Amino acid sequence: MIWNATTIWHMYGPILSPAWHAIVDITAQLLGSAYLIGSESAHLNDIYDEESKHLEPWTDSPGEVSTYDWRDYLGDPKYQRAYLDFFEDELVLNGYNWKKVLEQYLLQGKEPLINNLISGLGHPLIHLGYAYELSSREIAMEALSMAASSYDHLHKYLDDPSYTKPPPNKTQSPLEILNRLQQDTRFDGLFAHQGSVDLALLFAKHEAEVLEYWNAWHIADPTKEFQASQKAALALLVASHKPGGKKLYDFFIVHILTTSHAVRILLPLLPAKFHVPLVRQWWLLTLVVYILQLRPAIDLSSVTDYNRDGKDWAWVDRQAVAQSKHSLDSHYVKALRAMKTADETWGPEGHFWLNAAVRFAEEFDGWGGFASGASRDAHL
Repeated sequence: MIWNATTIWHMYGPILSPAWHAIVDITAQLLGSAYLIGSESAHLNDIYDEESKHLEPWTDSPGEVSTYDWRDYLGDPKYQRAYLDFFEDELVLNGYNWKKVLEQYLLQGKEPLINNLISGLGHPLIHLGYAYELSSREIAMEALSMAASSYDHLHKYLDDPSYTKPPPNKTQSPLEILNRLQQDTRFDGLFAHQGSVDLALLFAKHEAEVLEYWNAWHIADPTKEFQASQKAALALLVASHKPGGKKLYDFFIVHILTTSHAVRILLPLLPAKFHVPLVRQWWLLTLVVYILQLRPAIDLSSVTDYNRDGKDWAWVDRQAVAQSKHSLDSHYVKALRAMKTADETWGPEGHFWLNAAVRFAEEFDGWGGFASGASRDAHL
């Protein structure tokens, strides 16, 4: 069922649409999450039926890409179909060894494509994680096509070592840095509302300040500090949401959690030289999204002190796959699964992950954080 549904989507659904390159068809991601949590086939069919309502027909690219010029069209979403056709041809030429194709086009070169997986709100990174989790060559080629089609200027901060500098106030705690950033008045008034996607304005006015915070995270113990980063990702989604307020969780911030989950999947599978750069790439996305969403305060006690009333992970799983009106919402399901796998990876840690998952599932009633007049449907 999972292969059939993702293949149908792969044939008929475009990967990206132009606005900030963040409008993507993530049917495969939702099907993968639900499948890995334990959804039955009927629920998977319901997921596909619902998500297919949002699909748009493929449009032809202006031309083809080849081994000689494939980098010439990076960042041009009009070439998404051409990139997918190209990478699928390469897959055939490599005997359907999708990992070999990824090695050639993702990891090699002076400016490897892997250094820009956070483009498109991190969807290339998320998609690549699911390719490995599901061992899917189709999803792997789609991830490559996403990365190529949404390529943007953020790659230079990873590709050019001159942007990495010793920070004046380094720390091993991402949460400490986010708390500093939340109180930094230099960013006040830059955006009038949440949901702005004006990266150009942010970096034009505050590149030095963004890089100051980016370099402030000192990664001395990668395993320990990646655990801290996953806690920060979860806290940013749940602990920045005010209890008793609006039930709409931040659509952009949830991508910080789901990209962190993808990083966790990929780190053991990639060559060691890409480990720290991949984590730092995720950190750059985190800072950018946090600033664009107006730097909400993070209250950890709203998670650590949350009363679960006896609810456990089995209850959370049921909310993701069966007993919630939101079980067909891709980002809702992916977020719950990311929380559960973090718990499985790092241990309960005072039930932090479980508290967050239960609070999220109980409070969630849709997505917010958009600019006035926009909605989730505009950012699928």
